Amino acid sequence: MNHQNKGRKFGRKRGQRKAFLKSLAVNLITHGRIETTEARAKEIRSLLERLITFGKKQDLAGLRLMISRIGKKPAEKVFYDIAPKYKERKGGYLRITKTSGFRCRDAAKKAIIELI
Repeated sequence: MNHQNKGRKFGRKRGQRKAFLKSLAVNLITHGRIETTEARAKEIRSLLERLITFGKKQDLAGLRLMISRIGKKPAEKVFYDIAPKYKERKGGYLRITKTSGFRCRDAAKKAIIELI
């Protein structure tokens, strides 16, 4: 049975997977838009939308939680720059656009994920 087993493994162990998703999230925060595979985009969407929701509350606990998950510099960017823009928005801060291309080595579907 597959109950309570959500999330993708990406062929990595737990610590490697956490570091991998953290680096993807930091890159997206830094650049505002990245091109990656569909599976990766769908996986980091839930992580980042949760962090932006924490940032919308504008309290110290939310900032500390973000710092513990993604580091100080990206957390401050989310807290002070990104989250206030979405103050009136209920959710859906990221857009995933599927592209027509495939990755050469394994033909994985590609997508663009960006902040709205």
